[in-house]
Amino acid sequence: MMYSEKVMDHFANPRNVGEIENADGVGEVGNPKCGDIMKMFLKIDGNVITDVKFKTFGCGAAIATSSIATEMIKGKTIDEALKLTNKAVVEALDGLPPVKIHCSVLAEQAVKSALADYYRRQGVDPEPIVGKIEEDCHACSIEG
Repeated sequence: MMYSEKVMDHFANPRNVGEIENADGVGEVGNPKCGDIMKMFLKIDGNVITDVKFKTFGCGAAIATSSIATEMIKGKTIDEALKLTNKAVVEALDGLPPVKIHCSVLAEQAVKSALADYYRRQGVDPEPIVGKIEEDCHACSIEG
């Protein structure tokens, strides 16, 4: 299985690793069955994501997709972050092997899960804004 240089770089030197104390939004997605679990922490100030950190338990691709996703939303507005797609994550990493595409989906869902948590804390129903969060990794049943 070949990974791009960008995947290897983000795996070996992940950006924004850790936790944010008193985060404004925290999201966790993944599935212990396949071993990929992502937790994302957001600091939001006036509709802008001023800081983002992640903790990912999983393979190199899961770590790389988490890392690049945090870079892609840091400093962006909530609306911009909500537009993050797994396709954009894959493109930013110069591609992923087909069996690892689910990692990019998890990265997208982790961002959305953290934003949904942010809205819930504000007393706002997140589903009309964020959409439905798939918290399970559907690829796990395929990969066995």
